[in-house]
Amino acid sequence: MANRGRATFAKRQKEIARQERAREKAAKRVQLKETKVKVDRTAVPEDPDIAGIVPGPQPLPYDLLDEDEPEPKP
Repeated sequence: MANRGRATFAKRQKEIARQERAREKAAKRVQLKETKVKVDRTAVPEDPDIAGIVPGPQPLPYDLLDEDEPEPKP
């Protein structure tokens, strides 16, 4: 019966360590949120990633390469 106190103490230490890690994570989340670069999306008239894309079917790549040259016959 001498081991009863050790398990409780170990559990308490484990719980304290878990709470400390949770506090550190929360502080890190707050810090990252504060340092995150804020982008004003309303200032840019068009998304640069999709600028110039035309909706609809796209030409096949091999049609773009040699439209003027006929295919060689074997």
